[in-house]
Amino acid sequence: MTQNTKIAIVDDEVHIRALLEQTLEDLEGEPEILMAANGAEGLALIEREHPQLVFLDVMMPLMNGYDVCAAVRRNPDLADTTIVMLTAKGQESDRLHGLDIGAHHFATKPFDPDEILELARRILRTS
Repeated sequence: MTQNTKIAIVDDEVHIRALLEQTLEDLEGEPEILMAANGAEGLALIEREHPQLVFLDVMMPLMNGYDVCAAVRRNPDLADTTIVMLTAKGQESDRLHGLDIGAHHFATKPFDPDEILELARRILRTS
């Protein structure tokens, strides 16, 4: 992981943002953790900060995670951004839709913090 690693957490649930932040603080290199509480705010944050990794909730106000993901994928400046979509809806069709629009990984809530930490480590090692 590089020194200036940035990770964005985009979720409208305060406790999910807090749990993810607490989980990701265990990463080596002390990444900068950025947070947004809705899709529109999240997209603006991603476009401004260019994080290497984004944890993106699907169901949010103002702009859902699928729309944010599609907008990020349309921006060539964000081609190296890895997106992990988070959802309480575990249907295979939701997962496939997320992957089709450019998400790299899909995690169902409630998630295991250890699995999220390991996923982040794998992604950041290869980016």
